[in-house]
Amino acid sequence: MTRHPSPEALAALRSDLDGRVALVEEPARVRKRSRDFFWYSPVLNAQLNGLSGDLVAEPASEAEVMAVASSCARHGVPLTVRGGGTGNYGQAVPLQGGVVLDVSGLDRIAWQRDGAVRTGPGLRMNRLDALLAAGGEELRMHPSTKRTATIGGFVAGGSGGIGSVNYGQLRERGNIRAARVVTLEAEPRVLELTGDAVNGIAHAYGTTGIVTELEMPLAPVHPWIDVIVAFDDFLTAAECGLAVGRDGAVTKKLITPIAWPLPQWFTPLKAHCPAGRAILIAMISEATLPAFRAQVTRAGGTITLETPLDESPGHTPLYEYSWNHTTLQVLKTDRSWTYLQSLHPADRLMESVAEMAALFPDEIVPHLELIEFAGRLTYAGIPLLKFTDADRLNHIIAAHEARGVFIANPHVYTLEDGTRHKRAETDQLGFKRLTDPLGLMNPGKMRSFTPAAPQA
Repeated sequence: MTRHPSPEALAALRSDLDGRVALVEEPARVRKRSRDFFWYSPVLNAQLNGLSGDLVAEPASEAEVMAVASSCARHGVPLTVRGGGTGNYGQAVPLQGGVVLDVSGLDRIAWQRDGAVRTGPGLRMNRLDALLAAGGEELRMHPSTKRTATIGGFVAGGSGGIGSVNYGQLRERGNIRAARVVTLEAEPRVLELTGDAVNGIAHAYGTTGIVTELEMPLAPVHPWIDVIVAFDDFLTAAECGLAVGRDGAVTKKLITPIAWPLPQWFTPLKAHCPAGRAILIAMISEATLPAFRAQVTRAGGTITLETPLDESPGHTPLYEYSWNHTTLQVLKTDRSWTYLQSLHPADRLMESVAEMAALFPDEIVPHLELIEFAGRLTYAGIPLLKFTDADRLNHIIAAHEARGVFIANPHVYTLEDGTRHKRAETDQLGFKRLTDPLGLMNPGKMRSFTPAAPQA
């Protein structure tokens, strides 16, 4: 895993790119941009901490991306693409050194029309949404790291987030309209992917090509209201969240039930999180707040906060207490915790939620996210877990799966082992053979891929 390209290969690459592409070689800066949030996992932290690329390339155009790709292919230098570095599974960590390709310079919008936007992958998602708002539109979904994540990093490393209650996961049809991709070959090609072909690069950890443009569908902008509702117990909060999700009179973007004691770590929200009570975090369109209030009142909830969404500097939107930001809020104080990622079966949803909430009461604290999955509402779980060792972690994962709760393991860095299928998607594996025949693209992250023999 620590094998790096030879000094001769790196020298040849530097010679190729000198004066053509900006390069960063200061070791401290290279190490910083060779990291992401893998330290959420004690297992990954032990495996990945200290790994680094050999240099960082900062292309400002697709032509410069192609120059880097060509040189890497010709000299056998691994390449790892990086956006904002907000992933949690080591997606941006080079296992074999080489070039870290920072695409944040590809940050221009080509156009916004017909309910879609065409943009470079390096545009940060908060800035992208701010630009889109002038046209009355916004991205369908975004991660809880919206204010630091890039759109390309979200597509390549994420799976869903705020907005998934309406639109499902990124890989569901229509959530990515098109992608422009550069191959990693001596003579790189530019491929335009549309329709289902875009899944070749979706949540592929940057193993299947260098994205230089994305075309994403948009949704109408709403005046979103951040809401916290307190409940006497977690299951009532989850039941209410599901009822809100099913209520067509309520326009929502986020439904997040969280069990006590997790809210005790939400220090800035302390006044809105009564001790000992579960909470429901939600983003609700202002026009449908009356219908929302009626739902939570019927369920016995108490609204403790209603405030307009504020993403400006100095303010923390409620979505930064949801999804994996819930985990981060806890880790800021106590690093003995880690997390899981689960998917409950929709056909016995609340039965499954109740069963898993009771199974490990001394080790797991429930946290759910309501999403649409395969056309049905269900809960994805991101519970906090008190870490002891890898064997106990694997036992808990196996116990979930034995009860029909799928686990996307966040304690592994390979694409296959981090999915609920435990295999690479066929479209991704086949696409990598087309775009990265030598296996230089983020090597080690797709374990089922066998590179072609290099040409003499």
